[in-house]
Amino acid sequence: MSFDHNDHYHRLLLRHVPPGAATALDVGCGTGRFARALAAKGLAVDAVDPDPGVIRAARGDGVRFINGDATSVELGRYDFISCLASLHHMPFDTVSRLRQALNPGGVLAVLGCYPESTRADYAVSLLAVPVNAAFRLALSGRKGPELKAPVTQATLPLPEVRREAARLLPGARIRRLLFWRYLLTYTETTRTP
Repeated sequence: MSFDHNDHYHRLLLRHVPPGAATALDVGCGTGRFARALAAKGLAVDAVDPDPGVIRAARGDGVRFINGDATSVELGRYDFISCLASLHHMPFDTVSRLRQALNPGGVLAVLGCYPESTRADYAVSLLAVPVNAAFRLALSGRKGPELKAPVTQATLPLPEVRREAARLLPGARIRRLLFWRYLLTYTETTRTP
């Protein structure tokens, strides 16, 4: 089916690119759809993913695709770093490494996945099910991408994401979204060592 929860939030994430940004990193880029959207905004984009198959399929002007693991690959300095449904594939404290790669004023935007664990989670999930079905029905005639990035179930519940973010990214904002996602945004106010 052509409805993709992560693609649904591209416009929301693009609104968090700081004014005057010139460089971006897309972590867990998959086939590069969001990386290409960043490049279309005029940013020089590095896009990293550990899956060689999706990196081979990724193409885009203004994007340097890197087959590697964001926890160990050499990172540059960036004005914007995005993680779309990829942080749960690695240790959460990887955000510390990403924070160190931000330029002053740079923004880290994480579209994260979480397992339901609270009443609020289940309530939002209950609301999301019919909306999800309606979107899928409306888009059922459209063809989706043939190659998809590997999928792993998220294990860190949203309350733990909030605790870890408060510890590792002081001042980060986390907002629960529909379709089993959250948005974490963090702006680097000082240059980290």
